[in-house]
Formats: sequence, structure tokens, C-alpha cells
Amino acid sequence: MSRHEIDVYLEGLDEPKRTTLSQMRDTILSVIPDAEECISYTMPAFRIQGKVVAGFAAFSNHLSYLPHSGSVFAQLKSELSGYTLTKGALHFPVDTPLPRALVAQLIDVRLRQAFGADLEHGAI
Repeated sequence: MSRHEIDVYLEGLDEPKRTTLSQMRDTILSVIPDAEECISYTMPAFRIQGKVVAGFAAFSNHLSYLPHSGSVFAQLKSELSGYTLTKGALHFPVDTPLPRALVAQLIDVRLRQAFGADLEHGAI
């Protein structure tokens, strides 16, 4: 059901937002292929073992990557220097997807926060 809800969310967007966030979805799933797609706080999100570890959203003048943690960005300050940040969102242009390498780093930090030692020992 949640995959369908994300499909509906994306279908409701104008271009280029739809294409850019569809690419974001594909990128996130390429990094964490076993993630469960869901809706969290009315926005598309991705869950591992019940914990939301990534998400995205469209706004009037930008798109946002959402790590679902207020402390992810502090660990990637230099990598994020060209982007506008709030405590819980990384803003990016409506027509420019985030680089896969950056998304992978963001997810890696979030997974380490969420799962710590379990991640190190291959339990995730």
C-alpha cells in the first residue's frame, strides 16, 4: 500500500519536481534496496526495521531530502556546504537531483545512528 501512496504523491507533482523526486526515490532504493516505502508526516519515506531513515518532499520553490534525524547534517558539513539546510531538511533545486554519492553518505550516517553496532556486525 505505501509504495502506491508514494506513486500517488509523485503523480500529484508538476514537472520537473515529479521526475527529480522519482530519481531520488530510485537512488534511495539503490542504496537501501530492502527499505520499506511508507508515508511519514504526509511525505514519502523509507523505513528499515521499523525506523524511518530517509525521505523526501516537494515544496513550492525547492525539494527536500529528509534524514529523519536532526543530527545527520552536522556529520557531513563539508559535503553539504553548497546546499541550504534546516535542522531536518536539505533543500535542493526542483530540476537537479542530489548526487547518488551524497545520498549514500546521508543514508550511511543515518543508519549508523539508528543501528550502531548492529550495522557494524552485519545484523542490518
